[in-house]
Amino acid sequence: MSSGTPRLRNRLAFRLTLWYAGIFTLCSCIAFLLFYTLITSVIRDRTNQELAGQVRRYAAALASEGIEEVARTAVIETQAAGVRKVFFRLLYANGVAFSSSNMEYWQDISISAAAVQQLLGGAGPVFETVVIPSRRDEVRVLYAMLSPTIIVQVGEVMENYSRFLDAFKGIFVTTMALVIVLAAGVGWFMARRAVSGIEAVTRTATMISEGAIEKRVPVKERGDEVDQLAVTFNQMLDRVQTLLTELKEMTDNIAHDLKSPITRIRGAAEVTLTTGKSITEFESLAASTVEECDRLLEMINTMLLISKTEAGVDKLKFEEVDVARVVRDACELFQPSAEDKNIGLHCDTPERISFYGDVSILQRMLSNLLDNSIKYTQPGGEVKVVVAENEKHGVLISVSDTGIGVTAPELPRIFERFYRGDRSRSQTGTGLGLSLARAIARAHGGDITVTSAPGQGSTFTVSLPGH
Repeated sequence: MSSGTPRLRNRLAFRLTLWYAGIFTLCSCIAFLLFYTLITSVIRDRTNQELAGQVRRYAAALASEGIEEVARTAVIETQAAGVRKVFFRLLYANGVAFSSSNMEYWQDISISAAAVQQLLGGAGPVFETVVIPSRRDEVRVLYAMLSPTIIVQVGEVMENYSRFLDAFKGIFVTTMALVIVLAAGVGWFMARRAVSGIEAVTRTATMISEGAIEKRVPVKERGDEVDQLAVTFNQMLDRVQTLLTELKEMTDNIAHDLKSPITRIRGAAEVTLTTGKSITEFESLAASTVEECDRLLEMINTMLLISKTEAGVDKLKFEEVDVARVVRDACELFQPSAEDKNIGLHCDTPERISFYGDVSILQRMLSNLLDNSIKYTQPGGEVKVVVAENEKHGVLISVSDTGIGVTAPELPRIFERFYRGDRSRSQTGTGLGLSLARAIARAHGGDITVTSAPGQGSTFTVSLPGH
């Protein structure tokens, strides 16, 4: 047996089978016990009624014919039934027998002084069950008053009870053996069926741990808990695979974006070291190095901010913010940049729109969107910012431009980290601005959508939930 395969006693299916078989067997035993108790009670009641019937006949004979007739009638009845099946004794009030049937077979059965005392104390008929040690039979005995001075003791062998008990024991042993085997078989089948989905998850997890990340757990479409586990597990695997793919792409993009500035720094340093002769050239090298390092630090800090925002590591400082005022301030900040490129920047906002959010990172989001629109809009173009509020979508901020636009294949990827379209590579940037903007919007419970057409411009719409 391999180390990865649990022993039989450690397997969940085996333990479930034991539990099922044990509970099923216990319930069967309880059912048999109740049935046994019911049948024995019925047999005992029936015997009691027969004995009580005999006493009533003896009492009637005593009242009409006298004690001699009682004795004669009792002897006749015992002989007819069999001296080994029934017996009787007639007793005085002091418990001394003065007449009886043939007691040779019943000499082990004595007269109960306690029963006699109960009768003399006013109790009704007294029943006892006597077990004869030398024989297997149980005898049901009745003590009753025939008259104020005469007591009758009547006994009957409980043959039906003994035969039933013997038959019941045989049936019980055979039936319980079959029940245990059946319960174990059914339990094993049900347990294997129940854990088959879990075993599929285990097999898939094992294959994934060996490198087959594309494997998925089969879903049997039964809609039970195991199927829900399989669906959830597959969704988790899809998410993990997506994260791994994004991580690989991000790593490749980071390597690509770091390679260029580091290559420029090294090239400039190498040229200066080999050809530089004046302090001015070395100062220029230092300034260029500082500029490239600042660019690298900005890219790394932006990446960290995106990761923290998406993971919720840094708690946002929510406070009441006038979104209209924040948008107007952002437009005023970028107005000089737009004028330098001969771009019209228009801002359409109401007097005030209240929103609970972190004002500092909301400003960062708007700055990225405005910078992106101005950067990719040609001179003579236009950028328009509109703020509105409605009950369905909350606060809406749209940033529209008449820039170069985005092609349909590139549109789904523009929010990915480090992604830059073919026509945007001529512009400076790291490809992180839109990723950060979307992370900020989602951290506030909102999102960013985009519509675009090549040569006609793009519209970014930020939706923030109302308060």
